[in-house]
Amino acid sequence: MALSKISLAAVGLLHLFGATDAYSPAARSVAHSTIVDRADELLSEYDYIIVGGGTAGLTVADRLTENGKHSVLVVERGVFQNSSSVTTVSGGFRGLIDPTLTFNISSVPQTGLNNRSIAVIGGLILGGSSGVNGMQVLRGQREDYDRWGSYFGKKSEWSWDGLLPYFQKAWNFHPPTPELVDQFDIKYDASYWGSTSNVHASFPTFSWPVLKMEMAAFGDIPGVNFPSDSGSGETGAYWHPASVDPAVVLRSFARPGHWDGIEAARANYHTLTGQKVLKVAFQGKRATGVVFVPAGATDQSQARTVKAKKEIIMAAGSIHTPQILQASGVGPKKLLKEAGVPVVVDSPGVGSNFQDQPFTVAPSFNFTTFPFQPDFYDMLMNQTFIAEAQAQFEANRTGPMSIASGNCGSWLSLQVIAPKSWKDIAKRYEAQNPAAYLPSSTDKSVIAGYKAQQKALAKSMRSKDSASYNFFLRGGYEEGSVVYLHPTSRGTVHINPADPFFSPPEVDYRALSNPTDLEVLLEFTPFTRKYFYETRLKALDPVELSPGAEVTAPEDIAAWLRTVMIPSSFHPIGTAAMMPKHLGGVVDEKLLVYGVKGLSVIDASVMPDLPGSYTQQTVYAVAEKAADLIKARA
Repeated sequence: MALSKISLAAVGLLHLFGATDAYSPAARSVAHSTIVDRADELLSEYDYIIVGGGTAGLTVADRLTENGKHSVLVVERGVFQNSSSVTTVSGGFRGLIDPTLTFNISSVPQTGLNNRSIAVIGGLILGGSSGVNGMQVLRGQREDYDRWGSYFGKKSEWSWDGLLPYFQKAWNFHPPTPELVDQFDIKYDASYWGSTSNVHASFPTFSWPVLKMEMAAFGDIPGVNFPSDSGSGETGAYWHPASVDPAVVLRSFARPGHWDGIEAARANYHTLTGQKVLKVAFQGKRATGVVFVPAGATDQSQARTVKAKKEIIMAAGSIHTPQILQASGVGPKKLLKEAGVPVVVDSPGVGSNFQDQPFTVAPSFNFTTFPFQPDFYDMLMNQTFIAEAQAQFEANRTGPMSIASGNCGSWLSLQVIAPKSWKDIAKRYEAQNPAAYLPSSTDKSVIAGYKAQQKALAKSMRSKDSASYNFFLRGGYEEGSVVYLHPTSRGTVHINPADPFFSPPEVDYRALSNPTDLEVLLEFTPFTRKYFYETRLKALDPVELSPGAEVTAPEDIAAWLRTVMIPSSFHPIGTAAMMPKHLGGVVDEKLLVYGVKGLSVIDASVMPDLPGSYTQQTVYAVAEKAADLIKARA
C-alpha cells in the first residue's frame, strides 16, 4: 500500500468527522406533514405544539398524529435539507462539519483544559442531530437504565425492561451479510431489535481487513467479553449497526423515518421551519402557547404566538431546551431575576446537571508492520482506491463507501481497564462532599440530586456490567480514539442575562472540575498501551505517536490530556433532568415539568445521567416512550 502516512493526532478530528469525498445521491421523493410556508397560515390553536423538529420531536409528532385525532404543530429553527452532506453514508460525519447544517457556539473557557473554549455543535435541520451525527447505533448497559429508575424507587418503569420495548419499536434492524458474519466473527441477536420502524439500523457490506485482528485482540485482555449483540445491554467488544437504510444506502434519520415516511398526508400535522422559539407563553402556571420569530430575527418585532389546547412539548435538545425554559420563566430564580425574566416557577435544575462524553484522539499508535490491504486511510489518501470504491458504490451501493464512521470497538468497565486501582477510585469518589466540585451557587436540591448520582455512579464503577471506557476502531494503520462514557464533572447551560432571547446560551462543560475524571482518564493511557503492546497486536510492531512512549509520569500524562481532550462527543444530556423534584429534577417520570401544567420535555435533556454508549439510540427510545406517556394523558 503506497501511501504517504499522516499523523492521526494532527488530523484526528477530520478523521473523526469522516471528511472524505463521497457519492452525492439524488433527493428522494417524500410524503410528509403539511409544511406551513408562512407563520400567518398557521391555525390559531393546536392540540400539541412541539418545540424542535429533531430526533425526538419528529418521532413524537409522528406517533401523536398517526390516529388522526390530534392536531400537532412542529416548530423547527432549521429547514428541510436533503443535501449530500446529510444523506451520504461514507465517512459518517459530513453533516457535522457542514456549517450550514449545524449550530456552532463557543463554550466559556474551560479552566481544566488550559482555558480553551470548545465548539458546542448540534444539528440545525429538520431531523436534528440524527441528520448530522456519525450514524453509530449504540445502546447503553442494562445498569444505566435501571439507574435512571432507581432515583424514583424500585417500581419505576424507567429501567432496562421498561425501555427495551421502545428500543425495539424505534428501529428496523437489518443483520450483517452472512459473508461478513463468517469473515469477521460478527455476533448479533435480532431478538433485541424490532422490524417495523422506518428508522433503519444496518451494517455495511464491507469492512476493513485489519478489524478482525483488532477485535480479536480485545479477547487477549482479562475480563473482556464478546456479547451476543450490541443491543444486549452488556459490556465488552462488539460490532454494531449504523443508522443507514440498506435499500438505498443513505442515512436513516428522524426526517425520512418519521416525516418523509408518513404514508398519506395528515391534515392534522403541520410543520413550520426556519422559526426560532423564544419562549413558552403562560397563563398563570399553565403553558398556553409558544412565542416565535424568524430564525434570523434580532428582536421581537416579528414575534408571533400560537396556542396549544393540551400540551407544549419541548424537544429543542439539551442546549436549547433549558435556554427556552429559562427565557419562559422556568428556571433558577436568581438567574431569571438577573435576566429580567418574570419567574413562573423556581426550578433550580433547569440548565444544571449538564453532561457530555469527553473524547481524546489518543493515545494513538502506528502499526509499522501492516500486511492488511486496503485500510481506512485508503479512503482518505489513495485516489485510485477512492475512484474504484466510488464506482462500485454508484454501480450497486456496496463496498467501502457503505461504511459510515465505523461499526466496532470496545465498551469496557473500570474493573477491566484499571484492575489495580478501580476500588480506590470508586472509594475516593464516593467519599467526596457532593457540593465540593459543583458551582458555588448550586441549589441544595441539585446538590442532593448529585449526591444520589454520586452513590449510583460509584456503584457502577464497582460493576463489571457498566462501561466507562470506549475504544472506537476505524480499521487503519493508525488507531487511537477513546471516549470517556461516564464523566463525574457537571456543567451548566444558562441564558445570557444581558440578552436571554437572542444571544446563544452560556455553555460551561466544567471539564475536569471533578478530580475523579482525571483519575479515570489517567488509567486510559496505560490500558490503551496494554491493548497495543500486550495482545496479538504486538505482531504489527505498534509505535506510540501521542503522547509518546516516553510520557509515563501521571503529571505529564495529565498535562497532555489538558491540551488534547475535547469535553464533548456531541452527546449533551441532563439539563432538564428526569429526577424527583427534591433531587433537583425538572421533569417527573411522565416527563411533565414540575410546578406548571401543560408542559413536558422529551429530548436528551431529560436523561439524568449518561448511558454507557453514544446517545442516538437512547434518544429514539425515550421519544417512543414519551409518545405513549403523552397519548395516555390525552
